[in-house]
Amino acid sequence: MFGSKDEKQNRLEQIVEIIAKAPAGITQAALAQLLGVGRSTVNKDLVALHRRGVRLAEDSKGRLYRAD
Repeated sequence: MFGSKDEKQNRLEQIVEIIAKAPAGITQAALAQLLGVGRSTVNKDLVALHRRGVRLAEDSKGRLYRAD
C-alpha cells in the first residue's frame, strides 16, 4: 500500500532535517534505514526535493550534503 501525501511530506521534511544534522553527510541507504523505507523510496524523495528547489550534493562515497 502506498503512503499518503502527508506521510510523504513528513518524510521529505525528515530527510532535509537528517541531512542538515549530518556533518559528515549521510548515504541513501542510511536514510532509508532511519526512515524505515526502501532505497528506491529515498531516491524518489530526493528527486521530489530537487524539484522543490532543495539543493543537495553527493560526494564520491555517496554521502549527501546540503549544497546551499
